Amino acid sequence: MSGTGRAARAETERRLETARRGAELLDRKQQILRIAIGNRAESSEQSLRRFHAAAARAARWLGRSLALDGLGPIREAVPDTLAEADIRWGGAMGIAYPEGAAVTLPHRMPSTGSSALAYAAAANREALAAAVVHAADERALLLLSRELAATRTRQRAVEHRWIPKLEADLERILRSLAEQELEESLRLRWAAGAI
Repeated sequence: MSGTGRAARAETERRLETARRGAELLDRKQQILRIAIGNRAESSEQSLRRFHAAAARAARWLGRSLALDGLGPIREAVPDTLAEADIRWGGAMGIAYPEGAAVTLPHRMPSTGSSALAYAAAANREALAAAVVHAADERALLLLSRELAATRTRQRAVEHRWIPKLEADLERILRSLAEQELEESLRLRWAAGAI
């Protein structure tokens, strides 16, 4: 802000107050993001455990089916359509992130093979659904963590650059106003003494 008058002082004080309020809001945003990250991290850990358990069951049943049926019936059981992931988006503090996920799987059960193949198909469906949920949880965690880092950077910039710069500008303006008032006072005294 250029200038040293009262208008410059008022404008600099306004900008300084805005910067201080902005730093407070950024700090509050970080607190909210930390809570959201904590919740998401817990959810991600749970979904990862569910995925690992489901994947282990799927591998076990697939191994049994392979041993009993061979590769032919397993290949025939592969659906001809793809699974579809449905990601439910939500957010906090202006950040969009996945809040939940579901998967729509083609409904095709094996027509040949042993009961182990039917169990393997069901277990693989469960593992895929668990993987989609975990992927959504991880994506949410990543997006929230990125936003936390960006918010932290913005807050540091406001606190360590903008506020000190505005405080220095305000100090300079106040000094200049004090000098102007002193000069005006001296002129008035000289004028009064000259009469």
